[in-house]
Amino acid sequence: MNRVSLTSCTGIRMHLGKKSWQTDLAWNKIIHEVALIPHKGHDQAVAVCILLCLLVPPSLSCPKGCLCDGRTKVVDCRGRGLYDIPRHLQPDTLELHLQDNRIRGLGSMAFRDTPLLRVLDLSNNSITSVSPSTLLGLRGLHRLSLANNGLRELDRRLLGPVRSLSHFDLSNNSLSGLPGALGESMRNLTQLGLAHNRLQRLDKPLLDNLEGLVHLTLRGNPWRCDCQLIGLKLWLETFLFKGGVVDEVSCAQPEDMKDKDLQMIPYQLFHACMTTSYNYLFANIHHLESERSTRGHTHGNGHQHSPMGIGEGFGGAGAGLPECEPKQRPRPVNLRHAIATVIVTGVVCGIVLMMMLAAAVYGCAYAALMAKYQRELKKSEESKGERGGDHTKAAEKEPLENAIA
Repeated sequence: MNRVSLTSCTGIRMHLGKKSWQTDLAWNKIIHEVALIPHKGHDQAVAVCILLCLLVPPSLSCPKGCLCDGRTKVVDCRGRGLYDIPRHLQPDTLELHLQDNRIRGLGSMAFRDTPLLRVLDLSNNSITSVSPSTLLGLRGLHRLSLANNGLRELDRRLLGPVRSLSHFDLSNNSLSGLPGALGESMRNLTQLGLAHNRLQRLDKPLLDNLEGLVHLTLRGNPWRCDCQLIGLKLWLETFLFKGGVVDEVSCAQPEDMKDKDLQMIPYQLFHACMTTSYNYLFANIHHLESERSTRGHTHGNGHQHSPMGIGEGFGGAGAGLPECEPKQRPRPVNLRHAIATVIVTGVVCGIVLMMMLAAAVYGCAYAALMAKYQRELKKSEESKGERGGDHTKAAEKEPLENAIA
């Protein structure tokens, strides 16, 4: 093969090198094929070289401007000014960091090239819309962050394809609520961030599905502490009792409740709500009591901050509860203190009962021993009396015999 052909083929390779071809073996094959061409001219060699180049499939490489670690399978594209999800990623990528970019929306199957993703960080973008099928194919996703975006709502089907999500951060968005059906896909969550949104309440079906939740952040939301939020208060009591950690639910409305922590507001202030939702309230109290009986006498952590910035609203227990303002009542009562009092009273009564039972057993045993002792004493006295009578008869008979003699 003439030198011109080899030079041309090499030039084509350098020109197309931006697309990162698969292996050097493919290029060796190209050069070998060109070498077999009879010396019929430069144009024919170049044409064959181009044809063979096009037949070699491009490899999935690291996107331009991103950092890719082939050992840890981590792709770092943060702060690259991206407007869309990069394409042609390695299919075995485990972590994808896309924070601090300019992404505005997530389309259907946006991550179909990386089905093995475990960590996906999309925080600090301009995302305002997310397709219900965005996460389709990411069954093994563990951590998802959509914090610091412009989300106003989420579709209830968004997390449907994900089976093992444990960390979900939605803080610093504009969410006014979360669909209750979304909770069905959040059963394995351990950390949920809903802080700094526009939540005023949360739906009870959503909360009831958060069975494995450990850390929850709710601060920075305009919570309306009326009758419809009593469901959240009851759920938080159970959550803390089981050892969960939550930051705070600071009331924004009504005015007399402003800046007060929902957890610190006594139940008596919701007296008017209790009269209108008697069955619901005491059903939740019964649920709390059942949790106590299964957990023993161990109380959960108190008022602490979660390490993960998270937050959302929930439409309290009852979407059908009336909008009534809580009325001020004297002598506030804390439910946990009341439960603790019942527990202590039960323990004391149990101890007293055990002492009474022990006293009764002791009395019965003492009476039996005394009865036995009295019977033996009586028998002893009777035997002594019989021996004394025999001696008397013998003494009376002896003088009579002497007189006769």
